[in-house]
Amino acid sequence: MAGKTQLKKLEKQLSPIDLTPSDGNNLEKVAPVKHWSIEDSENLYRIQGWGEPYFSINAAGNITVSPQGERGGSLDLYELVSAIKRRNIGLPLLIRFSDILEDRIERLNACFNRAIARYNYPNVYRGVYPIKCNQHRHIVESLVRFGKPYQFGLEAGSKPELMIALATLEPALNGKNDKTQPLLICNGYKDKEYLETALLTTRLGHRPLIVIEQLEELYLTLRVSRQLGIAPHLGVRAKLGTKGVGRWGCSTGDRAKFGLTVPEILTVVTELEQAGMLDCLQLLHYHIGSQISAISVIKDAIREASQIYVELAKLGANMTYLDVGGGLGVDYDGSKTNFYASKNYNMQNYANDIVAEVKEACEDAQISPPILISESGRAIASHQSVLVFDILGSSEVPQNPPDPCNGKEHLILRNLWETYTGIDERNYQEAYHDAGQFKEEAISLFNFGYLSLKERARAEQLYWACCHKILQVARQQDYVPDDLEDLEQIMASIYYANLSVFQSVPDSWAIDQLFPIMPIHRLDREPTQRGILADLTCDSDGKIAQFIDLRGDVKSVLELHPLEYKNGKHSPEPYYLGMFLVGAYQEIMGNLHNLFGDTNVVHIQMSPKGYDIEYLVKGDTITEVLSYVQYSAEDLLERIRLRCEQALQENRMTVEESQLLLQDYERSLRRYTYLVGGDC
Repeated sequence: MAGKTQLKKLEKQLSPIDLTPSDGNNLEKVAPVKHWSIEDSENLYRIQGWGEPYFSINAAGNITVSPQGERGGSLDLYELVSAIKRRNIGLPLLIRFSDILEDRIERLNACFNRAIARYNYPNVYRGVYPIKCNQHRHIVESLVRFGKPYQFGLEAGSKPELMIALATLEPALNGKNDKTQPLLICNGYKDKEYLETALLTTRLGHRPLIVIEQLEELYLTLRVSRQLGIAPHLGVRAKLGTKGVGRWGCSTGDRAKFGLTVPEILTVVTELEQAGMLDCLQLLHYHIGSQISAISVIKDAIREASQIYVELAKLGANMTYLDVGGGLGVDYDGSKTNFYASKNYNMQNYANDIVAEVKEACEDAQISPPILISESGRAIASHQSVLVFDILGSSEVPQNPPDPCNGKEHLILRNLWETYTGIDERNYQEAYHDAGQFKEEAISLFNFGYLSLKERARAEQLYWACCHKILQVARQQDYVPDDLEDLEQIMASIYYANLSVFQSVPDSWAIDQLFPIMPIHRLDREPTQRGILADLTCDSDGKIAQFIDLRGDVKSVLELHPLEYKNGKHSPEPYYLGMFLVGAYQEIMGNLHNLFGDTNVVHIQMSPKGYDIEYLVKGDTITEVLSYVQYSAEDLLERIRLRCEQALQENRMTVEESQLLLQDYERSLRRYTYLVGGDC
């Protein structure tokens, strides 16, 4: 693909490699490697694309975080992680930056306010946060607190989320509901209890807007309303004809999961009119999918929705609100394109197009423009969370130059040696295919007893030496043939990461979502290794082998630094990676594969002295995750004790050994489900 070819060109510019083979054949030595700079790391990992204005690299080669954007100071992420570890808080570690959350709300409101001023829009914007995006208490409570100056509300898509919203949002003073109150959008499937609860809270001063998603909900709402004597504030969710894009493009259309078709919306109007309650219909809602990458889709959707809104107003409904749903994208790869992991617009473009289109439609129809609502959860929550994890070790493809062939070895080994010594920039593609063929022949000969185990090992060593040399040559070319593009992944190192993909980034596993991943330190040095990440689970899917690439593409390896070992120890020096933009959906959708539980979480708040640890949420212990699957830690410990007693009676174990086992077992039950670097 084009992006991979671009990567090869970048590698050629930044890291020329000495191609002189150990046997001294006629390949020339290229120019010395130039000094690596932090600018090279910025370009390689595209941090200025996806990280602005919150993440950058400092002169020490460490990631810095500016939680307040351009308005405040910055923190050295590596130093922050080191300080947290000194507090006996282990990795993997999810760091939430509360100031980023506040900044995202401010930016979204500022963009809509600028658009409203630019187009002289005669109404206001009222944002709501969809709780499903990240339901954790500290997140929701912080959002409500930060959103108070903007009357920022909440959206509930289920009964449990409704319970959260009602208890977290403050009702109006004296229970007198008015239009300045933060909105509560009630989406999702609803039963009688849900509707009773929502309607009764209007007596407390809440302003729930019940969105009708199915016709049956309308009839149930009307019955509950009559029983309680409380008039509802109603909305309808429309199934737009506009086609979405990306992974959630099917959120629109006649067969979308939620919403009403136009004929069904007209049925709602008729039923309400006959019941004398048409004035209760106040809101039109639509949703065209999460992470909309193309601004053209957003324009088409708001144009269609604006016309539906206008027509409902003409039919006599008390139309007051237009909810454009979610979809405001996040630029995960920094390419600013319509690639599914990016977006070809910014937040201001988004606000401008919505405000301008709604105003034009309402002016043409001579009706009052609505209060504008958006449910931009991903754009609000993604940036505030960073997952930091350590690398426990690595597995490398053998790269040592092979010993020369002595001429008496088997023909297949001599063929592999000849292929190895003859590789150059003119024949490396042919050599790749020859080496692969000779390797297969060697395996076949071994299977039929014509090669010994040592000879097979020699054949594999020669094959990997050929691949390594071919890859060195290929990286120097302006064009890399398609049949060699998988060689990077074949030769990639495996870096063993102290995390569970299924727990911390389930979207990476389930839908191949891309997240920015990079080292958080050593960025003033060239990352000479190419690797993939393998997690702790016993599952072949527990890996990350897709990474953001240049200009809206995907690459199969990540540039990493060699692990450093000191004093001959087997455990490497600390090497920390960060996974960024993981604040939306990942935590709540994680699962307990292999019983790896929730990670440690810290909330960082900027302060005049630097920062404060606002909250610490300890990750799951082994006892806690065992309880999720109905095991009692006390019962398990007692079983082990009884077995130790039996082993003591049968002289299979000493008292000291039994006590050590029981101590280790009991201690483990109280500890984190993840590994302690250096002890694995």
